[in-house]
Amino acid sequence: MHPTSSQAALPAPEFEVSAWLNAPGPVTLASLRGKVVAVYAFQMLCPGCVAHAIPQAQSISRHIGRDDLAVLGLHTVFEHHEAMNENALRAFIHEYRIGFPVGIDRPAARGPVPGTMARYGMRGTPTLLLFDRGGVLRHSLFGHAPDMQVGALLGQLLAEAAPAGCADDGCLVPPGSDAWNA
Repeated sequence: MHPTSSQAALPAPEFEVSAWLNAPGPVTLASLRGKVVAVYAFQMLCPGCVAHAIPQAQSISRHIGRDDLAVLGLHTVFEHHEAMNENALRAFIHEYRIGFPVGIDRPAARGPVPGTMARYGMRGTPTLLLFDRGGVLRHSLFGHAPDMQVGALLGQLLAEAAPAGCADDGCLVPPGSDAWNA
């Protein structure tokens, strides 16, 4: 799956997650529509993830309003499977004081690359996926992404208006239409 412009683009597919930690239940991209979503795909034994991606995700989660932005982690293990199990991840989340929801990427039936990682064509970890308010994947950044670059991309997505249209809970009138002036 490659990033796209928001014009006439379909929402991205849901993640293939076996469990969610730090969440009361499953987290879906559909449930986050109307918010910009930053997903940090990581492995707890990945030096770049621990040194750069996790601290960046924590900072963004603390400093940008949760009404407009959701930060998620995706533990996507493609090596050292025995060492990076759910119990080890729970300890990692506790020790690193990760407060945002973290999904465990569902292992593949065959091969080392888990489901979401394969579906989104991730090249490794860390990978940052940025979705617009309509659930469209707009940016996929592999490796260490500098804070200024991520801030600029998030600023652009946050500045965009929420898409008009209908969802399960109702229909949204486009901002600036006559209905807003009534």
